[in-house]
Amino acid sequence: MRLLCVFIVILTLAVGCSQAPKSGAPSQNPNQNQVKVQQIAPQKLEIKDSKAVAERLENLATSVPQVESAHCVVFGNTAVVGINIKKDLDRAQVGTAKYSVAEALKKDPYGVNAIVTADLDLDQRLRNIRDNVQAGRPVTGFAEQMADIIGRVMPQLPRDIRNTPNNAGPNGTNPAEMPNP
Repeated sequence: MRLLCVFIVILTLAVGCSQAPKSGAPSQNPNQNQVKVQQIAPQKLEIKDSKAVAERLENLATSVPQVESAHCVVFGNTAVVGINIKKDLDRAQVGTAKYSVAEALKKDPYGVNAIVTADLDLDQRLRNIRDNVQAGRPVTGFAEQMADIIGRVMPQLPRDIRNTPNNAGPNGTNPAEMPNP
């Protein structure tokens, strides 16, 4: 009896899965069921005049009430905006101000993909990069500051440290050769 039930179930599944559309049935067009969506967010424009775009994004950022100043650096087709927030704001209010700046930039075609930071150190470094660009040292000033920024942002994981013969510890010994405490 079990064998008969199992055979019927398998036969039903095989017949149900192998049905082909009949020649009289209309074939479905795969494009017929697709939904077309219109893009409502502003498209990112190619940045041709980086100085004008930087000033424009700085003005947008400083239009937010809690922002005292803003510094923007444009490299390639990407903008990084550092904001200086009023000193008397707590962490939640700083987050709200940063979010408000991001909302203001989102409505601008040049700022839609900008990176916003409220970190004081990064804002100062962005100001240094902008000053170096205006002083005629765009490449060296940018490279130095970006190396410092990346060095601060990237974490140092102990497992990533490789022990080489030149990798001596603070007292001149190789840390890998030190006895375990």
